[in-house]
Amino acid sequence: MHYPSTMTAVRLHGPADLRVEQVEHPGPPGPGEALLRVTAVGICGSDLHSYKDARIGNSVIQSPLILGHEFAGVVEAVGPGPDNLDGNFQPLAVGTRVAVDPAQPCWRCEMCEQGQPNLCYHLHFCGAYPDHGSLCQWLHMPVHSCFPVPDTLDDAGAALLEPLGVAIHAIDLAKIRVADSVAILGAGAVGLFILQLARLSGAQPIFVSDKFPWRLEVAQRLGAIPINCDEQDPVRAVAEATWGHGVDVAIEAAWADHSVQQAAEMARLGGRMVIVGISESDEITLKHSTARRKGLTIRLARRMKHTYPRAIRLAQSGVVALSSLISHRFPLEQTPEAFAMNTAYQDRVVKVIIDL
Repeated sequence: MHYPSTMTAVRLHGPADLRVEQVEHPGPPGPGEALLRVTAVGICGSDLHSYKDARIGNSVIQSPLILGHEFAGVVEAVGPGPDNLDGNFQPLAVGTRVAVDPAQPCWRCEMCEQGQPNLCYHLHFCGAYPDHGSLCQWLHMPVHSCFPVPDTLDDAGAALLEPLGVAIHAIDLAKIRVADSVAILGAGAVGLFILQLARLSGAQPIFVSDKFPWRLEVAQRLGAIPINCDEQDPVRAVAEATWGHGVDVAIEAAWADHSVQQAAEMARLGGRMVIVGISESDEITLKHSTARRKGLTIRLARRMKHTYPRAIRLAQSGVVALSSLISHRFPLEQTPEAFAMNTAYQDRVVKVIIDL
């Protein structure tokens, strides 16, 4: 097979410094790898963190990095070896359309063997320094990270299986029961997916807090009670709606700033709290007395694990809205403009897809 010498990629060189460049083509895949032609990439909140500050948490981008981890592609080649099994443990064929789990655990460490590959000691992750991501035309991925998708799911929908998987993991951690009351802070794509899954789990009522009215319109359309946190105190609004008790489960899916304390204050005595958002300051501020006196159970979500088969079934059945959350689409060459618009939350942005 003939491979071109270069390809188009979008690399982050520093804070808000994205450049469309020609880089070396990855070439033929090695053992256990697939060469993928990328078809669609979603812009995630964690991508926006990296874009704004050229770091995420304590991980600093020290050289030009290709961002992107929500993506779909087509298998163009499979490396040598007898064990080229996809995420469903089936042989992966050239030409297959796949959704791709961006996490690349070692599968050999203690955490992997305990069924916690998202906590792998040696985890690599697309678009997290120093590992390049998917905002490029081709890349190599482990065959086991590839999940074939049905023809009924388009490329953008396949890319959105990644944030849906994050939402599934958050719901798993929250242990939502039928008729549990839930508050979700943040109506981005992950928050809106959490909302849909909470409804499927039988939760009611479900409150969603956000400062952007167009996102709250989507949340209301999906069955939530919207709270504009710029217009009213969301903690007081939840307290009044629950007769002062608070909700059984509070899920923070925003920027993990003052929203963490708000989530704790929304939770009832003995309630459960899940933090999904990533803090811009790499700190969590939470009053000890609030959490202690309520006896809260607090869980922090680390990406996801074993969620793609479930996400595909949900998407295929139509019970979760995927593509309806997409508000903007840009070609790869306009990725810098897409990030700038998304970071500024302009033009009623909800979810941005980069099409290749």
